[in-house]
Amino acid sequence: MNPYIAIARPDHWFKNGFMVLGVLLAWFYWAYRPQTEASFSVWRILLGLAATCLVASSNYVLNEILDAPYDRHHPTKRCRPVPSGQVKLAGAFAEWLLLGAAGLAMAWGVNRLFGLSALMLWVMGLVYNVPPVRAKEWPYLDVLVESVNNPLRLLLGWFTIIAREVPPMSLVIAYWMVGAFFMASKRFAEYRTIGNPQQAGAYRASFRYYTEDKLLISMFFYATAAALFLGIFIIRYHVELVLSVPLIAGFFSYYLRLTLRPDSPVQHPERLYRDYGLMAYLGVCVAVFVGLMFVRIELLYQVFNIPSPEVPPLWRW
Repeated sequence: MNPYIAIARPDHWFKNGFMVLGVLLAWFYWAYRPQTEASFSVWRILLGLAATCLVASSNYVLNEILDAPYDRHHPTKRCRPVPSGQVKLAGAFAEWLLLGAAGLAMAWGVNRLFGLSALMLWVMGLVYNVPPVRAKEWPYLDVLVESVNNPLRLLLGWFTIIAREVPPMSLVIAYWMVGAFFMASKRFAEYRTIGNPQQAGAYRASFRYYTEDKLLISMFFYATAAALFLGIFIIRYHVELVLSVPLIAGFFSYYLRLTLRPDSPVQHPERLYRDYGLMAYLGVCVAVFVGLMFVRIELLYQVFNIPSPEVPPLWRW
């Protein structure tokens, strides 16, 4: 059974930690506006997390199946269970369907909007992997489609608590662009590690168009877009969060530094929790961001020459 467990990639469930911001956001919103139809239930959050993990694993299995012919051209991925012949395709397809059905059934048990978001997460797996679309073979579209899972996870976290309202779209788009930056960084590191444009193109069709310069420029674009939409969110809801911007910019810089390393660890995002420096920095960023939600600094509205928002900030306790 080990090869079948491996293609479900339970080690990648770490990525579902992106739901945490959605949970925190919804909890603060609910605490500030108790009239909001919401319910903070640890059981519902755990059920939602389990459902998300199963849906994500369903997508991973499909990815393993359809990527096998290309993975045989990769120096390390050719040893994966499917390209190395350790699993039967019929069994793998059955696993894909069973994981998807179980995950979606659990998702509908959370609430309707959570179920729709989980269904969208599963559908994006089809868009990303299945011909004739197979977005992963199209330059730039491969990054944008794969990284849309980030805002979907934000929504999934939010809908475990609030079932009838959506979070601020500026933050949703910023989260998408952050994910695009991470994914473009992964592409950049993979391309550099392979080191042969012909072999890279055989492994991934989008690499026939990409170059190191094009990927680096795209990373700059995604980081800039993320900063823009995060700025809109900060100005609209709580200008005190601007004090966290230097730390967030430092995190992008830290991640870029990791990306530029030989055989960069960002090729395997699911293992980045082992980089204790990165995790410590991320913990500081989250702590400062959350802490600033409780702070009101009138001086900042004068310094930036903006009026206090007509709608009170979501984060006032």
